Amino acid sequence: MKKIIAFTLCFFALTSCKKETISKEKQNDYAHFGDSISAENATSNENMMFQYDKLKAGDTIQVKFKSKIKNVCQKKGCWMTLQLPNEKEAFVKFKDYAFFVPKNAKDEEVIVKGKAFVSIESVEELKHYAKDAGKSQAAIDSIVVPVTTYSFMADGVLIKK
Repeated sequence: MKKIIAFTLCFFALTSCKKETISKEKQNDYAHFGDSISAENATSNENMMFQYDKLKAGDTIQVKFKSKIKNVCQKKGCWMTLQLPNEKEAFVKFKDYAFFVPKNAKDEEVIVKGKAFVSIESVEELKHYAKDAGKSQAAIDSIVVPVTTYSFMADGVLIKK
């Protein structure tokens, strides 16, 4: 029953060209990075997963969604991963490498605005990201196949204070 209700909500959200409102909190409840965005009208990570499932390699959609930060680049804060349903995650980079997020932002609530797309990450890229994340050499060496990832190019980020 919950799946039917969730599907129905997602269907109406997509067909009405309006995104589900998640937060009406004040802008000063968030730390701001990149382009100016508001917390209002951000879609849920459940709806974002539904949208990712419809994308093919090469497709992009402009979207703003709310999630929780799973991991952040420990060298500069130049990328992060966000929690999606079913233990999936979205890999987020920042437009034009113009801004970074705090390296200690793991487990924080976040709202990102930008382009969502599906990409295939090469073994070389995956090893680079594993090294940036501080993984062991054994973990890095165990990466041997490319992976299809849910990607996101953020032009604006809000992190809950």
